[in-house]
Amino acid sequence: MAKPDTSIDPRIMDSAKEEFRTLGFEKASLKSICQRAGVTTGALYKRYAGKEELFRAVVADTVADLDAVYEERTAVPASALSDEDLIRAWYMDEEYMLWWFRFLNERRDGFVLLLTGAEGTAYANFQHDWVGKMTEGTWTYYAEARRRGLCTVDMTREELHVVLSAFWTTIYEPFIHDFTWPEIQRHCTLVCRLFDWYAALGFPKG
Repeated sequence: MAKPDTSIDPRIMDSAKEEFRTLGFEKASLKSICQRAGVTTGALYKRYAGKEELFRAVVADTVADLDAVYEERTAVPASALSDEDLIRAWYMDEEYMLWWFRFLNERRDGFVLLLTGAEGTAYANFQHDWVGKMTEGTWTYYAEARRRGLCTVDMTREELHVVLSAFWTTIYEPFIHDFTWPEIQRHCTLVCRLFDWYAALGFPKG
């Protein structure tokens, strides 16, 4: 029995990534992807049921990495944290924010596709859905801090979602606008200055 030719798989993925990045999912053409990759449409259909399955394959690693880091960062329940750790969780540490930017920059191709090229796929609302997911995790930290009297400002879950939408937009936009890494580093400093969670939620400073 002949072994399947796996040598063309990377070519298909690279071609699809370029096509989706340039045109977005809806305008992308499987024919064009195959031509650029130097493969037949039959070879592509042996691997992917259609254009959306191919798109999902292109962004799969990025989605998995995002989900994994979310699970890691929310693994310890807020109720198990000390007061000191719970307060520190809201500090806009530039080194921590730079970790996020570096993490996303290392997955730039997939992340940008999720932000700008996913219309027409299951990830069409990625920006909103990711903020919703982060809101769920962040809310438990806020609710626990408020319950303990560590912060003084009352906020609803909906209000937190709105504020986090603004926060994550400042993270999305450098990638949408194709900032270089030095530009992202400067932007990171600005974001840390802009979002003072201690002041917004009434945490004691010092």
